[in-house]
Amino acid sequence: MQLRYAFRLEPTPAQQVLLARTFGCARVVFNDALALRRAAYTANEPWIGAGDLSKIVLTQGKKRTERAWLGGVSSVVLQQSLRDLESAYSAFFDSRSGKRKGPRVGPPSFKSRKDKRQSVRFTANARWKITGAGRLVLPKIGELKVRWSRTLPITPSTVTVIKDAAGRFFASFIIETDPDTDAQRWPVEDVAGRETGLDMGLTHFAVLDSGEKIASPRFLRRAEKNLRKLQRRHSRKQKGSRNKEKARRALARQHAKVADARHHFHHELSSRLVREHQAVYVETLNVKGMARGNLAKSIHDAGWSSFLTMLEYKAARYGRVFQRVGRSFPSSQRCSVCHRIDGPKPLNVRTWTCSGCGTVHDRDTNAADNTLQEGRRLHTLNLKVAEGYRGDPKRLRSDGKTRGVRSRHGAVKQEATESPTHHRATKRHSTG
Repeated sequence: MQLRYAFRLEPTPAQQVLLARTFGCARVVFNDALALRRAAYTANEPWIGAGDLSKIVLTQGKKRTERAWLGGVSSVVLQQSLRDLESAYSAFFDSRSGKRKGPRVGPPSFKSRKDKRQSVRFTANARWKITGAGRLVLPKIGELKVRWSRTLPITPSTVTVIKDAAGRFFASFIIETDPDTDAQRWPVEDVAGRETGLDMGLTHFAVLDSGEKIASPRFLRRAEKNLRKLQRRHSRKQKGSRNKEKARRALARQHAKVADARHHFHHELSSRLVREHQAVYVETLNVKGMARGNLAKSIHDAGWSSFLTMLEYKAARYGRVFQRVGRSFPSSQRCSVCHRIDGPKPLNVRTWTCSGCGTVHDRDTNAADNTLQEGRRLHTLNLKVAEGYRGDPKRLRSDGKTRGVRSRHGAVKQEATESPTHHRATKRHSTG
């Protein structure tokens, strides 16, 4: 598994000038290549290949007076900029043909010198290195001071230098993890049989089936007062002035603090859940759809998608089970004891009594318990399918047995472990 390790850089003022020049050269090469491709398409000329594009933009471009300054930066950075353009076109074509999953990707667009986030990539051909003193040596830039927060497990082959909107510099490395080392760090045997189901929310960030409720930190809400003050200060500055840029950076730094705090919270919670459980079951959330309503700011502040992505890759890294439950599953409407579905309930109803068995449920804990049961069933189904199971997936229980046995007269005999009203209730409220 590949992971990204990012470390803060502390370049000197002279090195910041050299990095700005490198960012600018990479941007110009990207825009020149994109302009050639667009011009050829408009004139109905043949497609310009990557090799010809490199010759025109780099080899011949450096000989022209208006592009002679491209020789002042590492050529590897410029080649990587052309590769980024190739990747952007590949994503666009794959999206149009249906080969690429997810939302449709548009064609590449020109990069602006006003973009607040910039990056360049150095490969092994650039002969960059990390010195014994912990300095990062980049060609035609020099030795950069790095804040090492942890040790790199292996020597990476590439490094990406990033400047964010707040003016901070980072060195990003792609590391290939060792499965044996990961297995020894968090052994699966230590948490054998421990499973948990999660119900995500806004009042509580997550509720476990055990009844534990994790409070929502609400980082953005807590910083809103300071953000409003900085935003007003920024809007009152004269456009194009130095004070306007200073106010913008101050506002960007405050936003970066909020994002970093949320990122840290997600990492801590996801690591804890994966470390303490063998299997984690979660609900599939339509974050994009929910973020169109009145609760958009709170939903974005929670960062559910980022958190679930962390859970998924950490579970895969340490040999845990991670299973998503479908959106149509009525986790908040079903009784986790008798499986009767009592229909949808308003959000202000936090506790309810099942009309079938009389059990009093906490809304969130009951939903987490239902997510655990359904996630366990889906995971068992996946294992059965991998082993060659050819039956109806909807009739497979979490213990691997079928829910009912059809007799020769066509009647379905319910097993004793299930409520006889479960299937009728499911059909009656299937739209909830």
